[in-house]
Amino acid sequence: MKPEHQDLILRACAASSLRVGAKIQTLWSGYGEIVRLHLEGCDRPSVVVKHVKFPEEAEHPGGWNTDRSHTRKVRSYQVETHWYQNYSTDRSCRTPACLAASSHGDEMLMVLEDLDVAGYDQRRTSVKDREIKACLSWLAHFHALFLGVTPEGLWPVGTYWHLETRPDELEAMADAELKAAAGDIDKKLNECLFKTVVHGDAKLANFCFSQSGGDVAAVDFQYVGGGCGMKDVVYFLGSCMEERECEKRVPGLLDFYFTELKQAVKKDVDVVALEKEWREMFAFAWTDFHRFLLGWMPGHRKINRYSKQLTKEVLRKLKP
Repeated sequence: MKPEHQDLILRACAASSLRVGAKIQTLWSGYGEIVRLHLEGCDRPSVVVKHVKFPEEAEHPGGWNTDRSHTRKVRSYQVETHWYQNYSTDRSCRTPACLAASSHGDEMLMVLEDLDVAGYDQRRTSVKDREIKACLSWLAHFHALFLGVTPEGLWPVGTYWHLETRPDELEAMADAELKAAAGDIDKKLNECLFKTVVHGDAKLANFCFSQSGGDVAAVDFQYVGGGCGMKDVVYFLGSCMEERECEKRVPGLLDFYFTELKQAVKKDVDVVALEKEWREMFAFAWTDFHRFLLGWMPGHRKINRYSKQLTKEVLRKLKP
């Protein structure tokens, strides 16, 4: 670690010394790493540092190494830094506090609160009802908190699969009917009356759980931006349930999400209109992500019967 980075961390945490601990993960396509640092001489035993360093040659698992892909990733880290420095949430949708951030040349550094120390030290690769509902509650409170907020400094339209940022994947699609309808689906989602700030990458892996699994915090805000809350909900549900589970459980889980959302929004919000509009957007949001997958990785396991059925419904609705 560079001396200037060490100095920044020591100053931000009022620590006397630091020790580099375990690497938590390597960032997508080799764009840096996330590490835990152990501190001495202050009231924080540790912090998590997201250290972004743009590679000379990116390694994309799907082979999408383009200038457009690189520009999108660079922007995503700028957005994330802006998010952590300028936005905050409450306990109902917990995120790590940002203690310091810096950007110089091809490197960026975010010094974040260690959520393990805060009691969110569990990660899940599979989840039961309690954990799914904890994440949906987090999303509902997050969407309620930012309902009507302009995504200043963030992506104008959040999520990493937003159509405007993915022309290469659209071009690669073999499904001609969905390809032709992609713009209309995107327009429908963008013209929602009720807009919020979406997390943009709300998969199971980006939630940190308490011991009981009943309380969660979220990380990874590279694709945070404006949009319909359903985008986060469909992406989360698809990340933790197989097609049969989706068919069986989605209706009840959507009911739970909307109950949480309606309780969390400000009193002057027309909750009946909000729920009606976003319920109508559910299939559109699911199909929008399905569109991305078909172009990005046509053999992906999430391209299943449930997704195809929702896509059929949406294409039927769009027919004049």
